Amino acid sequence: MTDAVESPATDAMPGPTNPDFRWYIVHAYSGMEKAVERNITERITRAGMQSKFGRILVPTEEVVEVKNGQRRTTERRLFPGYVFVEMLMDDESWHLVKHTNKVTGFVGGAKNRPAPISEEEVVKIVSQMQEGVEKPRHKVEFLVGEYVRVKEGPFTDFNGSVEEVNYDKNKVRVSVTIFGRATPVELEFSQIEKT
Repeated sequence: MTDAVESPATDAMPGPTNPDFRWYIVHAYSGMEKAVERNITERITRAGMQSKFGRILVPTEEVVEVKNGQRRTTERRLFPGYVFVEMLMDDESWHLVKHTNKVTGFVGGAKNRPAPISEEEVVKIVSQMQEGVEKPRHKVEFLVGEYVRVKEGPFTDFNGSVEEVNYDKNKVRVSVTIFGRATPVELEFSQIEKT
């Protein structure tokens, strides 16, 4: 894994120096993933258990959305409610993570012995994050042939199918039926919604 992927909270922690480290998935309160990452890091430092922990990861991707004509890039969590922790699993480290504020528990395995995920799965997640940084996806993606409803403008409440999508201009061409005839209409992303 590259250092570019690590968040500032994980930079201070050692990299995967211990071959016994495994990745575990921690279930957190939804929307509190970054707070859980911070809380775990602080608890590790206070307990002096840096040797039992590696990186902590909250997988995110960049998405582009258009609001009021303004194009903004925002961050979206790939796995809402989950934090990935690289650690050496024993009773002490399990207890530290399990009893961290806003953590509900580990995912997979037995109640007090969670199952790790493979390094390949983590590599796949990290590459998905890198891909999102290099080429942000649109927050709402429309597919050709998909049915949509017009929610504003002169064709409000008309339904139609998407004929063409232009992400550069944030416009779609939708075929709507007017007086029994299919008519192509160019609309902004903000003027339509998926049905």
